[in-house]
Parts: sequence; C-alpha cells; structure tokens
Amino acid sequence: MGQPVRDYLLTLCVAAAVTYLLTGPVRKFAIAIGAMPAIRARDVHREPTPRLGGIAMFGGLCAGLIVASHLFNLGGVFELSNEPRALLSGAALIWLIGVLDDKFEIDALIKLGGQMIAAAVMVIQGLTILWLPIPGIGTVALTPWQGTLLTVALVVVTINAVNFVDGLDGLAAGMVCIAAAAFFLYTYRLWYGYGIEAAAPATLFAAILMGMCLGFLPHNMHPARIFMGDSGSMLIGLVLAAGAISVTGQVDPDAMKLFEGSERQATHAMLPVFIPLLLPLTIIAIPAADLVLAIVRRTWNGQSPFAADRGHLHHRLLEIGHSHSRSVLIMYFWSALIAFGAVGYSVHSASMWIVLVIVFLSAVGLVLLLLPRFTPRAPRWANSMVPPRYRRRRRPAELPADPAPAPEETAAPEAHGSHLADEDADRPRVAVGVSGVNGATAIGTRSRFSDRRKANSPR
Repeated sequence: MGQPVRDYLLTLCVAAAVTYLLTGPVRKFAIAIGAMPAIRARDVHREPTPRLGGIAMFGGLCAGLIVASHLFNLGGVFELSNEPRALLSGAALIWLIGVLDDKFEIDALIKLGGQMIAAAVMVIQGLTILWLPIPGIGTVALTPWQGTLLTVALVVVTINAVNFVDGLDGLAAGMVCIAAAAFFLYTYRLWYGYGIEAAAPATLFAAILMGMCLGFLPHNMHPARIFMGDSGSMLIGLVLAAGAISVTGQVDPDAMKLFEGSERQATHAMLPVFIPLLLPLTIIAIPAADLVLAIVRRTWNGQSPFAADRGHLHHRLLEIGHSHSRSVLIMYFWSALIAFGAVGYSVHSASMWIVLVIVFLSAVGLVLLLLPRFTPRAPRWANSMVPPRYRRRRRPAELPADPAPAPEETAAPEAHGSHLADEDADRPRVAVGVSGVNGATAIGTRSRFSDRRKANSPR
C-alpha cells in the first residue's frame, strides 16, 4: 500500500461532515421524543438540553468506515484484518445501550454489563491483546483468558473515563479529539515509518474518531445546543480503546527490527515498542485521574462508586473561579501536553529539549490553574477601562450615600437602573455553587439585570 495521507484525510472529512450534518436533525428528534432530562443538582447547565448526540456520531463512524473500505490505500485494512468489523459490532452494541440510557436512564450496573459484553464481542471477532512488550523481559505472549480479561478491562476503564469527564460543553469531544490526534501521529509513524501494516487499523480508527469529534464540536461548544449523552461518550470511549488495543496487542515488536547495535542504542530504539503500554494511559490520563479520584471520594464518603456528585475536575475548576470556557480550555491544554509530550518523547527520547519544553509548559499550566487566585486589580482611576472582574472594589466609607427617593422615583424604579448595574459590576464573584445559563459562571441567585419596567405598566 502506498502513502495514504490523502485517504486518511478524506475519511476524516467524511466522518466530520456526516456527523455535523446529522446533529441538527438528531437534535430535533431528541426534542420531539422528550430526550431532555430535567436539570439535576450536579449539572452545570441551567436549561434543559437535548441529548442523543451519539446518534450523529455513530453515523459518522459508519460513514467513515464505508468510505475507507472503498479507497485504494485503505481497502486492504478490511481485507487483511477483521478489526474494523469487530469495532463496528462493539460500537453498535454500546451505542444502542447509550441511546436507551439517554432516553430511559437505565441502571448503572446494566450499563457496566453492556460495556463488558461489547468488549467481549470485539474479542470474539479478533480485536484483542495477544502479547505485551514488557521492559527488561521482552515480548510476553498472553493466554486467551489473559488477553480477554485485559482487553475487557481496558475497554471498560476507557469508556467510563471518557463518560466521567463529559461534564462541560465541548469537554469530552475536544479531549478525545486531542487524544485521537496524538494517537494518529504515533500509529501512522509505526505504519509508514516502520512498514508495519498491522498498525493500519489503529491509524484508521484514530482518523475516524477525530472526524466524529470535530463534526460534533460546533454543536456542542458553549453554550451547547445538544449533548452527546452516554450514547456518544461511551461510543468514542470504545473507539479510543479499540485503537489502543489494536496497536498494543496486535503489532509484533520483533517486526521493527530494533535489536541491533549496542545495548544503549537498543534501549533507545526499543522505546517505541514500550510506548504502546503508556500511550493509551497518557491519552486518557486526565479522564482516568478523574475516574480514580471519583471512586475514592465516593467510597470514602460511604457512597456508591456510580453515585453522581459535583466533585469532578471540571467542577473544581469552576469552583476555583474559572469561567466555563476557560475551564474547558485548561483541560484541553493538559490533555494535549500529556498526549503529545508522550508522542514527542517516543520519537526523540534522547533529546533533552523535549523534556525542558514539557516542564516549561507544565509550569505555564499551573499558572493558568491558579490564575483566579491571583486576579490583578486595576487602579481606581482605570476602573472604567477594564472588565468588572479586574476593577478595584470601593470601600464602604467611599460609597456615596443614596439620596432619599422621591415619590415619583418610587413608582419608576428604572431611574436607578444604571446605579444598580454599577453596583453589580463592583460586587465580588461568589463561588460557583449556582451555574449560569448553559453552565456560565453566575454571580448570585438574583438576576444581573435590573427590572426596568414601570411598576404599573403591563408586561
């Protein structure tokens, strides 16, 4: 097969276009059938929003696979491997379970059982881990039972990690898109750089996954018009896990012919073999950390690990003082830093500048995390030139005394509208206990806008 960059790009664009075009009709369908659950205590948005976005994403997956099967450079993936069919079978099952959950709110244990069955369906059709490259030992062949258990565990963990992080507009789709982009670069290097055709299915899965997320993001960015729901989050989690399983357990490390030269050279050369063990973990490092912390927190509090709460990482970012959009961008930053840092280190493991860049960007990320704690305040004379959040608040003694209201002013509260607006602008922000419209940070339970209607005027 030749260099299939254009074929991968075409597949990505088709998956993105189909997902984007289907999302609008799916949103109307979700509203028509009532797939708009009531606002829960842990939700960030304040308006009922339709779910079932996973229907459009599943359409993008099917379209990407169909187009890829008819392309010259990618058609061989379907002839030499059964992994695309295994992925489609498992994805259809997990998608159906997600659709039912978005509409009827099925039990968490039933969803967990469905996830295990979907993973087992892929194992039966050949998408499983056959061996593991262990540092210091070499390639270790797994028994069928060991491979099955490890595959099911990886699928379940990845699906739930992505599902747990799906709490803000555009968060899960963006993070998975970043992870898929890093994974595509790594698997394509194995496929084309080393000539290992066994890495071609994982490369195709990553390209289609990027298209699914990119096509859905315009509808899901803040303020979101539709949510992907469990039908979407579990679907993209399964596709991400399938790519990791394919490149980790299907690619033979001996095919890279890296066992030549001195021991030190062989150690550096073997790093691309060991990276598949770490790359899937780095790709879902942020969601996996959120998953582990949620389980520990809920178990410590005597709750079920599946009980919902407002202690996720994105909730904590909002409580610190970040806005909705900034919280999402910070999560994007850390996901990209970890995923692309691992890929870059696998390519040039002997280059110290890569480590220095990662350390520097990590320091920048920490500063961004703590930014609300150190919000600068402008001088009082510059209050009119900066946003309200950066204005220096006046002391109570400096506030002008309000004159006694005239009788006509009592009947016309709109005369004080500008004063109330200025007072609201100087009020400090409170912690995000109550969210604004579609998840925007609120400043209190009352409206930020004064009532400008006359007391005796009709609405």
